[in-house]
Amino acid sequence: MSLRRKARETALQILYKIDMSEGAPSVEGLDGGPLAPGTEARRYCDELVAGVTSRLDEINRTIEAHSENWTIERMAIVDRNILRIAVYELLYSKDVPYKVVIDEAVELAKRYGTEESGAFVNGIIDKVRKKTGSQGA
Repeated sequence: MSLRRKARETALQILYKIDMSEGAPSVEGLDGGPLAPGTEARRYCDELVAGVTSRLDEINRTIEAHSENWTIERMAIVDRNILRIAVYELLYSKDVPYKVVIDEAVELAKRYGTEESGAFVNGIIDKVRKKTGSQGA
């Protein structure tokens, strides 16, 4: 498993915990799980979590704008957090090619989501990419 895949997987777990907690999102008290502090994977995980949480409203609006008949609240928690990571990477991580963003998100959805999650996530991310013109690296 690549370092960035491990970082995305851990970021998904952290964002899931934040989403399940009461009140406003907070990264305080959450650690990078199995990722050792100071490693490239840990830094990328921290960047993803901080980036998503700091731009949560904008990212949620972007996802909803490209989701037919779906609100963020209606989406499965795993799916919406995978989408949040992917949208963050598409819009703000210019060093990650969009094909990698889509592939990684779909793989996470297949591993942690439902049987339909892969196709659901793929469809929304592709719409976001096309409408925003995100090309990545």
